[in-house]
Amino acid sequence: MSIPEHVSEIRAAVVSRQMSAVDICRAALDRIRQHDERIHAFLHVDERGALARAERLDREGGNAADLPLLGVPIAVKDNICKAGVPTTAASRLLERYVPPYSATVVSRLERAGAVIVGKTNCDEFAMGSSTEHSAFGPTRNPWALDRSPGGSSGGSVAAVAAAMVPLALGSDTGGSIRQPASLCGVVGLKPTYGRVSRYGLIAFGSSLDQIGPIARTARDAAALFNAIAGHDPNDSTSADAPVQEYGAALTGDARGLRIGVPRTLLEHGVEPGVRKAFEHGLAALVEAGASITDIALPHASLSIPVYYLVANAEASSNLARYDGVRYGTRVIGTRATDPAKARSEDGAEQMDTLTQMYYRTRALFGAEAKRRIMIGTFVLSAGYYDAYYAKAQQVRALIGRDFEQAFSRVDLVALPTSPTVAFKLGERTADPLQMYLSDVFTVAANLAGLPAISVPCGLSDGLPVGLQVTGRPFEEATLLRVADALERRTAKLRPDAGSL
Repeated sequence: MSIPEHVSEIRAAVVSRQMSAVDICRAALDRIRQHDERIHAFLHVDERGALARAERLDREGGNAADLPLLGVPIAVKDNICKAGVPTTAASRLLERYVPPYSATVVSRLERAGAVIVGKTNCDEFAMGSSTEHSAFGPTRNPWALDRSPGGSSGGSVAAVAAAMVPLALGSDTGGSIRQPASLCGVVGLKPTYGRVSRYGLIAFGSSLDQIGPIARTARDAAALFNAIAGHDPNDSTSADAPVQEYGAALTGDARGLRIGVPRTLLEHGVEPGVRKAFEHGLAALVEAGASITDIALPHASLSIPVYYLVANAEASSNLARYDGVRYGTRVIGTRATDPAKARSEDGAEQMDTLTQMYYRTRALFGAEAKRRIMIGTFVLSAGYYDAYYAKAQQVRALIGRDFEQAFSRVDLVALPTSPTVAFKLGERTADPLQMYLSDVFTVAANLAGLPAISVPCGLSDGLPVGLQVTGRPFEEATLLRVADALERRTAKLRPDAGSL
């Protein structure tokens, strides 16, 4: 059974009883069974829980007006907690973890009538740009199975691109929603820092992380964003700002909007096909009524080194808790246990020193996580803090000031989301710098705390290209409006069914 394509169609089918929530859920689960063995978008499919939830929605009904996502199947990145469902952050350190509580975004989705079908693959602790740093194997791009879907939210994006689910949640610390959205031809929104609660998100970079929606269209992204946005007293960084009806902003045009393009950033490292598709996207926005202006972001070229100092310092601090005592797996001797259930051990295993237990436990981190922890620990250490971390924070402030000055002249800033199309699996794993440069156009929005969206704007060599638009704080409605206007003037991108 096929399911309706868009959120409004799914909801209408369930409300009118043309289809039940169980019908919709089973169709999504069938699609996952059909395709995920090759794509590996999911780490855990909660078939029993999803069907029970759908049955309850059908049985209890309720006021459909209060359930904007009624019956809609949704996938959730595996660094976002859902009570009773394994949440691993794609790490061996959390392989056995089943959270006793749900993230605020998960609770809000369920209050909106959504059905969460499973947890998706990602780079370990969301540290990566290719979903190859998962402890449980890489995800493959639905457009070409020998290529990366991007990362770290590659599983969520691949699940949407392959039509296994219409919606998914990802997290974005330096581009982890937008970059894979670009590489897989879907819409990905990184909200303003504080717009969406981080309660229940496994922390990577606490001053950078944001949860956001992934969808095939701007309108569907708006529907998901409406459900999760808003203040949360459980998150001290959550902004107490009103949430508007984002779908109402999708007028189909971009009249009156001034879009700035920092063209000096495009002079090096951007593939010609990506540049051509980006210019095509800008032309479509001009056709929709926008005006294009050249601007400068003088410090944006420093975004990558600044980001990898700040993010890794925060990662070092956040991941220190996984020591085998308080959180995650504990390794005693040669045996892994759950610290919450650990009892005194006998025999040789009791002879382990505390240091040995720390060493064996933290050896479970993957190579990329270890690299980032070591870099972060180094830049926070005595004698290096001022030279590296403090200096990076100063330049971070300058990057934010550049955007403030740009927004005095324009309403939005546009760049390609990624300088390249999807790269082949294994192509960059031996060269971390090349991998990090995948996020060269995305990290600045996180450093400045600004909202940004990636929307498909064309193809290069048969692979999708994304156009990124960054806006003023809490102006996600404008980003979604631009994404919708661009969608209506460009061809719909879908992976070739033969590749799945």
